[in-house]
Amino acid sequence: MKNINTDINFCASSTSCATCAKAGTCDWNGVNKLSVFDFLSQIPPSDGGGPFPFAEVRFKNTRKEFYYTGGNNYYVGQPVIVESDHGYDLGLISASGETARFQMQSKNLSQDPEQFKKILRPANQREIDLWHQFRSKEEETKMKVREIAKQLGLEMKVSDTEYQADGKKVTIYYTAPERVDFRELIKLLAKELSTRIEMRQIGYRQEAARLGGIGSCGRELCCSTWLTDFRSVTTQAAKYQQLSLNPSKLTGQCGKLKCCLNFELDSYVEALEDFPSSETILKTEKGDAKSIKIDVFKGFIWYVYKDLDEHMIYKLNLQQANEIIRMNENDITAPPLEFYADELKFNLEEEKIKTVSFDAENSITRFDEPKKEKPGKKRNRKKQKRKKPVVKKKNTASATNNKSKKNNGSPKKNNKK
Repeated sequence: MKNINTDINFCASSTSCATCAKAGTCDWNGVNKLSVFDFLSQIPPSDGGGPFPFAEVRFKNTRKEFYYTGGNNYYVGQPVIVESDHGYDLGLISASGETARFQMQSKNLSQDPEQFKKILRPANQREIDLWHQFRSKEEETKMKVREIAKQLGLEMKVSDTEYQADGKKVTIYYTAPERVDFRELIKLLAKELSTRIEMRQIGYRQEAARLGGIGSCGRELCCSTWLTDFRSVTTQAAKYQQLSLNPSKLTGQCGKLKCCLNFELDSYVEALEDFPSSETILKTEKGDAKSIKIDVFKGFIWYVYKDLDEHMIYKLNLQQANEIIRMNENDITAPPLEFYADELKFNLEEEKIKTVSFDAENSITRFDEPKKEKPGKKRNRKKQKRKKPVVKKKNTASATNNKSKKNNGSPKKNNKK
């Protein structure tokens, strides 16, 4: 009979996952990004035989592996003891049965038992307590490794440490821009920790996923909450989306391009198929015009004359731009862009043509309208300028005497004052 996990775990921390020390990597089923929903638990085996002989086991952070069960049945969330290169390790079942079969097929993994390590048995309470005991020492060990690496002058950043469940091995995860000679570091750590040391270099994206944090969008990092695979991101993705190539806005906390640049890339690429190339030049009677900006989903293209000093931007829709291109292909010079701009359907008073400085084409504020002062404030400033000299003349006695002499004591002028 299938065992059912009736224990309900609750998060003991009052903070969010990004600000918690475990950063979404704890064992609470509600926040761990590696938790798998067993949507095939009620479906019988597809081959009509016994349970699927493999199960997926997850460990600390992003480490997941498949193990051979030997025909035993395990439920999701159950702590089990698995084989290791040196001793044994403890992990939690994340997928079993038909769900594990589906994941192995999607990853094109062989189902040969000889190629996988085995699940030895369910973990008992003594082994679980020992596992928690070693996990509590990981933060202290990380600080020791950082201190020794700093003393040796190694250019590396230690991001995390992981103890094996039996304490016979500790894995140290680090990032470094170049190759690091850590032989002396391992000698000192072996004397300090009295255990086997394994150094494992990870990328900057994996480091951000382990540490967690808050992104520029105000949400927790995708890599630390739900994103489990890292696809390559290039600046071409930003160009397709008409984004400013500003490194401070396009890079994430890992120092690499943001993973979210790929989320909507396919939609932009599909929409840009109907647009002309940004290198296409429009030949008009007033001169050649080039494209400087595209609004993909609204269907507008901004053009400017190349050889004129007026620096005026003309907003055309997609149909008008394609019409001019077809005329140029037939060796016909199109009318000036002003002719097409007057034919647009929107209100030109609201969509004013902006004057920009083309010395700073990469500035993201080149299309922002300058702030306009309210007309009331301008009038007040003019009144203040008029009042200032009058106040000075009234306060100065010599000025009033000179005026009275020039006016010859005329009562009419004195009344006016």
